[in-house]
Amino acid sequence: MKLRRIEADSPELEQFIEGTYTDQKQFEGQVANIAEEVRKRGDLAVFDLTAKYDGASIDHSNFMVSDEEIEKAYDLVDDEYLHALREAIDNIYQFHHRQLRNSWMEPDEKGNILGQIYRPLNRVGIYVPGGTAAYPSSVLMNAIPAQVAGVKEIAMVTPPAQDGSLNPYTLVAAAELGLEEIYKMGGAQAVFALAWGTDTVPKVDLISGPGNIYVTLAKKMVYGDVNIDMLAGPSEILIIADESANPVYLAADLMSQAEHDPLARSILVTDDESLIPQVEAELQRQVDSLPRRDVIEKAINTYGAAIVTESLAESCRIANMIAPEHLEIMVDKPFEILHLIENAGAIFMGHHTPEPVGDYFAGPNHILPTGGTARFYSPVTVDTFRKASSLLCYSPAGLLESADKIIKLATVEGLTAHANSIKVRKEKADE
Repeated sequence: MKLRRIEADSPELEQFIEGTYTDQKQFEGQVANIAEEVRKRGDLAVFDLTAKYDGASIDHSNFMVSDEEIEKAYDLVDDEYLHALREAIDNIYQFHHRQLRNSWMEPDEKGNILGQIYRPLNRVGIYVPGGTAAYPSSVLMNAIPAQVAGVKEIAMVTPPAQDGSLNPYTLVAAAELGLEEIYKMGGAQAVFALAWGTDTVPKVDLISGPGNIYVTLAKKMVYGDVNIDMLAGPSEILIIADESANPVYLAADLMSQAEHDPLARSILVTDDESLIPQVEAELQRQVDSLPRRDVIEKAINTYGAAIVTESLAESCRIANMIAPEHLEIMVDKPFEILHLIENAGAIFMGHHTPEPVGDYFAGPNHILPTGGTARFYSPVTVDTFRKASSLLCYSPAGLLESADKIIKLATVEGLTAHANSIKVRKEKADE
């Protein structure tokens, strides 16, 4: 495998950063048709579309996961998995509990009270990719922050296998969190069912969770009817490396994201050009033993890159331009350059913090902004599943003291009824 070499000061770098993965227009019509079907036919449309796209026969008798299916799933997973899963759950809970913000009220010397009240959303839908793959980690990263936020109702959706079953590891992860409302549906139809409701599925306030291009476009369509976590694209990793970096580790970590998707981006940014051929040799050596070799090779050969810089400071500047989903800083003294990093979904420090630590176990959320949106967007947090209300309570004296200023500001904007709302109270106080 060969990484596309790009010089930091070349026009090619800008073209690489701005390059798009795919033309979404070719999928938009299909997603719009699915939306129309779900709007008109509800559950029946979901069943038909599940048969069409997933090859599974789903109807009202097996749409929701039963207690028997959960019990069977536990019989199919091993104790080692359960032990690792439960420790990961504990780590993720602890990290997200630290994010909780308290409601507050603060009076001033005039007797006015200002504050902010945080409340959980009432009902959310979480999307967990499925079908031929298992993503129990996505169950944890969606449901745990929602539970910590205090969400009362969590509906989980995930596409079934052709025999109508769900992956036992995914089901056990849901059961360990106490999730009871689990539907066998995926793709755009699941997003529309959650957003608008069907006879069986009550509509939600927010949809969270990554999916393919159909899921992403569906989330884009329903935003405004419901809230969404973000519009996720193909996965990305960018590694800043200096001469202290181990090519074995670099290659392994670049491939850890490349195996997700042929469209995934794996980028090495280094001020030590001699690392590049060593990493390429390791890529070729290690990929031979990996089952998803074809996906990895396609992603690396098409979207992989090695960007050569003059210094670590320039490497950080390039990283900020790309704003990657995952940023590994694999240098001798990573904390000395951390202050130079402005844009990244998650930052992995040093030679012994590979990206999968965050994907599965450490505690921070792995649902992260992609496609450069880390410039202005954040990972999924407890706040994703909460809403804030501002609180205002003015005293009679406090309103009287501020009345003329408020009237002036409202009058300047030409909103005389706004001004009048203050004037009538001022006049009453003057009587």
